[in-house]
Amino acid sequence: MSIDIRLPQPESAPDQGIKEYSDPSPMTPVQPVQLGPNDTFQFRCHKGIACFNKCCQNIDIMLAPYDILRLKNRLRISSRDFLDNFTRDFAMDGHGMPGLKLATRDESPACVFLTPEGCGVYADRPSACRYYALGLLSMRKKDSPTDEDSYFVVKEDHCLGHQEAKTQTVGEYRKEQGLEDYDAINRDWRQIVLKKRSSGPTVGRPSERSMELFFLASYDLDGFRDFISTPGFTDLFELDPAENEALLASEERLLGFAFRFLKQALYGEITIPIRADAAEKRRERYRQRVEQMERDAVDSKVFDQDAQYESLKYEKDDE
Repeated sequence: MSIDIRLPQPESAPDQGIKEYSDPSPMTPVQPVQLGPNDTFQFRCHKGIACFNKCCQNIDIMLAPYDILRLKNRLRISSRDFLDNFTRDFAMDGHGMPGLKLATRDESPACVFLTPEGCGVYADRPSACRYYALGLLSMRKKDSPTDEDSYFVVKEDHCLGHQEAKTQTVGEYRKEQGLEDYDAINRDWRQIVLKKRSSGPTVGRPSERSMELFFLASYDLDGFRDFISTPGFTDLFELDPAENEALLASEERLLGFAFRFLKQALYGEITIPIRADAAEKRRERYRQRVEQMERDAVDSKVFDQDAQYESLKYEKDDE
Protein backbone atom coordinates (compact mmCIF):
# COMPACT_ATOMS: atom_id res chain seq x y z
CA MET A 1 0.00 0.00 0.00
CA SER A 2 1.56 3.27 -1.11
CA ILE A 3 -1.09 5.82 -0.22
CA ASP A 4 -0.46 8.73 2.10
CA ILE A 5 -1.62 12.27 2.74
CA ARG A 6 -1.08 13.87 -0.64
CA LEU A 7 0.33 17.38 -0.68
CA PRO A 8 0.54 19.77 -3.65
CA GLN A 9 3.79 20.50 -5.42
CA PRO A 10 5.30 24.00 -5.15
CA GLU A 11 4.29 25.02 -8.70
CA SER A 12 1.22 27.24 -9.11
CA ALA A 13 -1.58 26.63 -11.58
CA PRO A 14 -1.63 29.31 -14.29
CA ASP A 15 -3.53 32.49 -13.47
CA GLN A 16 -5.28 31.10 -10.38
CA GLY A 17 -2.46 30.92 -7.86
CA ILE A 18 -3.72 27.54 -6.66
CA LYS A 19 -1.54 24.59 -5.71
CA GLU A 20 -3.02 21.44 -7.14
CA TYR A 21 -2.46 17.82 -8.00
CA SER A 22 -1.26 16.98 -11.51
CA ASP A 23 -3.02 14.27 -13.50
CA PRO A 24 -1.29 10.96 -12.87
CA SER A 25 0.51 9.02 -15.57
CA PRO A 26 -1.31 5.99 -17.10
CA MET A 27 0.79 3.63 -14.94
CA THR A 28 -0.21 5.10 -11.58
CA PRO A 29 -2.89 3.36 -9.45
CA VAL A 30 -4.40 6.77 -8.68
CA GLN A 31 -7.54 7.40 -10.71
CA PRO A 32 -7.46 10.93 -12.22
CA VAL A 33 -10.98 11.86 -11.03
CA GLN A 34 -11.31 14.16 -8.04
CA LEU A 35 -14.21 13.40 -5.74
CA GLY A 36 -16.12 15.47 -3.23
CA PRO A 37 -17.68 14.32 0.07
CA ASN A 38 -21.02 13.48 -1.61
CA ASP A 39 -19.55 11.61 -4.59
CA THR A 40 -19.78 7.81 -4.58
CA PHE A 41 -17.30 5.04 -5.26
CA GLN A 42 -17.38 1.24 -5.11
CA PHE A 43 -15.16 -0.53 -2.58
CA ARG A 44 -15.25 -2.92 0.37
CA CYS A 45 -12.44 -4.61 2.29
CA HIS A 46 -13.08 -7.53 4.66
CA LYS A 47 -11.36 -10.58 6.11
CA GLY A 48 -12.91 -13.01 3.65
CA ILE A 49 -11.59 -11.28 0.55
CA ALA A 50 -8.84 -13.14 -1.34
CA CYS A 51 -6.43 -10.16 -1.27
CA PHE A 52 -6.75 -9.64 2.50
CA ASN A 53 -3.48 -8.25 3.94
CA LYS A 54 -1.90 -7.79 0.48
CA CYS A 55 -1.90 -4.00 0.80
CA CYS A 56 -0.06 -4.26 4.13
CA GLN A 57 2.72 -6.41 2.69
CA ASN A 58 4.20 -3.55 0.67
CA ILE A 59 3.73 -0.21 2.39
CA ASP A 60 4.95 3.36 2.04
CA ILE A 61 2.88 5.14 4.70
CA MET A 62 3.46 8.71 5.77
CA LEU A 63 2.59 9.39 9.40
CA ALA A 64 0.79 12.49 10.63
CA PRO A 65 1.11 13.75 14.23
CA TYR A 66 -2.18 12.31 15.48
CA ASP A 67 -1.23 8.91 14.02
CA ILE A 68 1.86 8.88 16.24
CA LEU A 69 -0.09 9.98 19.32
CA ARG A 70 -2.59 7.12 18.89
CA LEU A 71 0.01 4.46 18.14
CA LYS A 72 2.45 5.32 20.95
CA ASN A 73 -0.41 5.31 23.46
CA ARG A 74 -1.67 1.96 22.18
CA LEU A 75 1.81 0.51 22.65
CA ARG A 76 2.15 2.30 26.01
CA ILE A 77 5.52 3.76 25.14
CA SER A 78 6.89 7.30 24.92
CA SER A 79 6.91 9.32 21.73
CA ARG A 80 10.68 9.00 21.56
CA ASP A 81 10.56 5.21 21.88
CA PHE A 82 7.95 5.02 19.14
CA LEU A 83 9.98 7.26 16.81
CA ASP A 84 13.14 5.24 17.41
CA ASN A 85 11.57 1.83 16.91
CA PHE A 86 8.60 2.16 14.56
CA THR A 87 9.36 4.97 12.09
CA ARG A 88 11.88 5.96 9.46
CA ASP A 89 12.85 9.47 8.37
CA PHE A 90 12.30 11.06 4.97
CA ALA A 91 12.43 14.58 3.56
CA MET A 92 9.06 16.13 2.68
CA ASP A 93 10.60 18.73 0.37
CA GLY A 94 13.85 19.87 -1.21
CA HIS A 95 14.84 21.74 1.94
CA GLY A 96 14.71 18.60 4.05
CA MET A 97 11.48 19.34 5.93
CA PRO A 98 11.39 16.30 8.25
CA GLY A 99 8.74 13.68 7.69
CA LEU A 100 8.18 10.22 9.11
CA LYS A 101 6.99 6.99 7.55
CA LEU A 102 5.82 3.85 9.25
CA ALA A 103 8.57 1.27 9.63
CA THR A 104 8.61 -2.01 7.77
CA ARG A 105 9.93 -5.37 8.86
CA ASP A 106 13.62 -6.15 8.50
CA GLU A 107 14.45 -6.92 4.86
CA SER A 108 10.78 -6.74 3.92
CA PRO A 109 8.38 -3.98 2.77
CA ALA A 110 5.64 -5.43 5.00
CA CYS A 111 4.18 -3.28 7.76
CA VAL A 112 5.80 -3.82 11.12
CA PHE A 113 2.33 -4.25 12.67
CA LEU A 114 1.05 -6.85 10.20
CA THR A 115 -0.07 -10.19 11.67
CA PRO A 116 -1.57 -13.29 10.00
CA GLU A 117 -4.98 -12.18 11.31
CA GLY A 118 -4.59 -8.68 9.90
CA CYS A 119 -3.56 -5.32 11.35
CA GLY A 120 -2.20 -5.67 14.89
CA VAL A 121 -3.11 -2.06 15.75
CA TYR A 122 -6.35 -1.80 13.77
CA ALA A 123 -8.30 0.38 16.20
CA ASP A 124 -5.43 2.91 16.16
CA ARG A 125 -4.17 2.45 12.59
CA PRO A 126 -2.80 5.55 10.80
CA SER A 127 -5.05 7.82 8.77
CA ALA A 128 -3.43 6.71 5.47
CA CYS A 129 -4.50 3.13 6.24
CA ARG A 130 -8.00 4.30 7.11
CA TYR A 131 -8.31 6.17 3.81
CA TYR A 132 -7.28 3.26 1.60
CA ALA A 133 -8.52 2.81 -1.12
CA LEU A 134 -9.15 6.52 -1.15
CA GLY A 135 -6.52 9.23 -1.10
CA LEU A 136 -6.79 12.72 0.35
CA LEU A 137 -5.75 15.69 -1.76
CA SER A 138 -5.26 18.99 0.07
CA MET A 139 -5.08 22.16 -2.02
CA ARG A 140 -4.33 25.68 -0.87
CA LYS A 141 -4.92 28.81 -2.89
CA LYS A 142 -2.12 31.33 -2.90
CA ASP A 143 -2.33 33.70 0.10
CA SER A 144 -5.23 31.67 1.55
CA PRO A 145 -4.94 30.63 5.22
CA THR A 146 -7.01 27.47 4.68
CA ASP A 147 -6.78 24.40 2.48
CA GLU A 148 -9.47 22.64 0.49
CA ASP A 149 -9.87 18.86 0.44
CA SER A 150 -10.80 16.54 -2.38
CA TYR A 151 -10.42 12.80 -2.78
CA PHE A 152 -9.42 10.25 -5.38
CA VAL A 153 -9.65 6.49 -5.79
CA VAL A 154 -6.56 4.27 -5.66
CA LYS A 155 -6.79 1.04 -7.68
CA GLU A 156 -3.84 -1.28 -7.23
CA ASP A 157 -3.63 -4.51 -9.24
CA HIS A 158 -3.75 -6.77 -6.20
CA CYS A 159 -6.82 -5.14 -4.64
CA LEU A 160 -10.12 -6.96 -5.22
CA GLY A 161 -12.10 -4.63 -2.96
CA HIS A 162 -13.20 -2.55 -5.95
CA GLN A 163 -15.10 -5.56 -7.29
CA GLU A 164 -17.20 -5.87 -4.13
CA ALA A 165 -20.84 -4.84 -4.46
CA LYS A 166 -20.77 -1.93 -2.05
CA THR A 167 -21.18 1.70 -3.07
CA GLN A 168 -20.92 4.59 -0.63
CA THR A 169 -20.23 8.29 -0.62
CA VAL A 170 -16.81 9.59 0.35
CA GLY A 171 -18.37 11.14 3.44
CA GLU A 172 -19.95 7.85 4.50
CA TYR A 173 -16.66 6.01 4.03
CA ARG A 174 -14.71 8.61 6.04
CA LYS A 175 -17.18 8.31 8.90
CA GLU A 176 -17.10 4.50 8.79
CA GLN A 177 -13.29 4.52 8.93
CA GLY A 178 -13.15 6.99 11.84
CA LEU A 179 -11.37 9.64 9.80
CA GLU A 180 -13.28 12.70 10.94
CA ASP A 181 -11.35 13.03 14.22
CA TYR A 182 -8.02 12.29 12.53
CA ASP A 183 -8.55 14.92 9.84
CA ALA A 184 -9.88 17.50 12.30
CA ILE A 185 -6.85 17.19 14.59
CA ASN A 186 -4.28 17.02 11.78
CA ARG A 187 -5.77 19.84 9.70
CA ASP A 188 -3.70 22.65 11.26
CA TRP A 189 -0.55 20.59 10.76
CA ARG A 190 -1.39 20.02 7.10
CA GLN A 191 -1.84 23.76 6.70
CA ILE A 192 1.63 24.35 8.16
CA VAL A 193 3.15 21.89 5.69
CA LEU A 194 1.11 23.25 2.78
CA LYS A 195 2.17 26.81 3.53
CA LYS A 196 5.82 25.80 3.53
CA ARG A 197 5.50 23.81 0.30
CA SER A 198 3.42 26.44 -1.51
CA SER A 199 5.90 29.16 -0.55
CA GLY A 200 8.61 27.24 -2.38
CA PRO A 201 11.99 28.95 -2.71
CA THR A 202 10.62 32.39 -1.83
CA VAL A 203 10.97 31.72 1.90
CA GLY A 204 14.47 30.31 1.60
CA ARG A 205 16.00 27.36 3.35
CA PRO A 206 14.68 27.01 6.92
CA SER A 207 17.16 27.23 9.76
CA GLU A 208 18.31 24.07 11.48
CA ARG A 209 16.60 25.28 14.66
CA SER A 210 13.25 25.69 12.88
CA MET A 211 13.57 22.12 11.55
CA GLU A 212 14.23 20.88 15.08
CA LEU A 213 11.20 22.73 16.43
CA PHE A 214 9.03 21.37 13.61
CA PHE A 215 10.11 17.80 14.41
CA LEU A 216 9.63 18.26 18.16
CA ALA A 217 6.18 19.83 17.95
CA SER A 218 4.94 17.53 15.17
CA TYR A 219 6.15 14.13 16.28
CA ASP A 220 7.66 14.06 19.78
CA LEU A 221 4.67 15.09 21.87
CA ASP A 222 6.20 13.94 25.16
CA GLY A 223 9.31 15.97 24.38
CA PHE A 224 7.16 18.99 23.49
CA ARG A 225 5.35 18.70 26.84
CA ASP A 226 8.72 18.92 28.59
CA PHE A 227 9.75 21.79 26.30
CA ILE A 228 6.85 24.05 27.28
CA SER A 229 7.83 23.62 30.93
CA THR A 230 11.41 24.85 30.44
CA PRO A 231 12.47 28.31 31.69
CA GLY A 232 13.27 29.33 28.12
CA PHE A 233 9.63 28.79 27.12
CA THR A 234 7.92 30.06 30.27
CA ASP A 235 10.06 33.21 30.32
CA LEU A 236 9.03 34.05 26.76
CA PHE A 237 5.37 32.98 26.61
CA GLU A 238 2.61 33.83 29.07
CA LEU A 239 0.14 30.99 29.51
CA ASP A 240 -2.93 31.17 31.70
CA PRO A 241 -2.49 28.60 34.52
CA ALA A 242 -5.83 27.00 33.65
CA GLU A 243 -4.79 26.61 29.99
CA ASN A 244 -1.45 25.17 31.01
CA GLU A 245 -3.18 22.64 33.25
CA ALA A 246 -5.56 21.70 30.42
CA LEU A 247 -2.62 21.15 28.05
CA LEU A 248 -0.95 18.81 30.49
CA ALA A 249 -4.19 16.89 31.00
CA SER A 250 -5.11 16.32 27.34
CA GLU A 251 -2.71 15.16 24.65
CA GLU A 252 -5.15 16.20 21.90
CA ARG A 253 -5.21 19.75 23.26
CA LEU A 254 -1.44 19.68 23.68
CA LEU A 255 -1.04 18.66 20.04
CA GLY A 256 -3.30 21.50 18.94
CA PHE A 257 -1.19 23.89 21.00
CA ALA A 258 1.96 22.47 19.37
CA PHE A 259 0.53 23.44 15.97
CA ARG A 260 -0.24 26.95 17.24
CA PHE A 261 3.33 27.20 18.46
CA LEU A 262 4.66 26.13 15.05
CA LYS A 263 2.54 28.69 13.23
CA GLN A 264 3.87 31.36 15.57
CA ALA A 265 7.51 30.24 15.46
CA LEU A 266 7.64 29.61 11.70
CA TYR A 267 5.20 32.15 10.25
CA GLY A 268 4.69 34.82 12.91
CA GLU A 269 0.99 34.02 13.45
CA ILE A 270 0.78 35.30 17.02
CA THR A 271 -1.78 33.40 19.09
CA ILE A 272 0.32 32.64 22.18
CA PRO A 273 0.86 35.78 24.33
CA ILE A 274 4.48 36.91 24.72
CA ARG A 275 5.55 38.37 28.03
CA ALA A 276 6.20 42.10 28.02
CA ASP A 277 9.58 41.70 29.72
CA ALA A 278 10.60 38.71 27.59
CA ALA A 279 13.02 40.66 25.38
CA GLU A 280 14.89 42.07 28.37
CA LYS A 281 15.16 38.65 29.99
CA ARG A 282 16.47 37.14 26.78
CA ARG A 283 19.08 39.91 26.47
CA GLU A 284 20.14 39.30 30.07
CA ARG A 285 20.49 35.56 29.48
CA TYR A 286 22.51 36.26 26.35
CA ARG A 287 24.79 38.65 28.25
CA GLN A 288 25.34 36.05 30.95
CA ARG A 289 26.17 33.39 28.35
CA VAL A 290 28.68 35.69 26.66
CA GLU A 291 30.35 36.50 29.98
CA GLN A 292 30.52 32.81 30.86
CA MET A 293 32.05 32.02 27.47
CA GLU A 294 34.64 34.74 28.03
CA ARG A 295 35.46 33.33 31.50
CA ASP A 296 35.73 29.84 30.03
CA ALA A 297 38.05 31.15 27.32
CA VAL A 298 40.32 32.79 29.91
CA ASP A 299 40.39 29.61 32.02
CA SER A 300 41.19 27.56 28.95
CA LYS A 301 44.03 29.90 27.98
CA VAL A 302 45.51 29.72 31.48
CA PHE A 303 45.25 25.94 31.42
CA ASP A 304 47.01 25.77 28.05
CA GLN A 305 49.77 28.04 29.28
CA ASP A 306 50.26 25.91 32.40
CA ALA A 307 50.35 22.76 30.31
CA GLN A 308 52.96 24.24 28.02
CA TYR A 309 55.05 25.33 30.98
CA GLU A 310 54.83 21.87 32.52
CA SER A 311 55.88 20.21 29.25
CA LEU A 312 58.87 22.58 28.95
CA LYS A 313 59.89 21.86 32.52
CA TYR A 314 59.80 18.11 31.93
CA GLU A 315 61.80 18.48 28.74
CA LYS A 316 64.47 20.46 30.67
CA ASP A 317 64.57 17.82 33.43
CA ASP A 318 65.07 15.10 30.82
CA GLU A 319 68.12 16.89 29.48
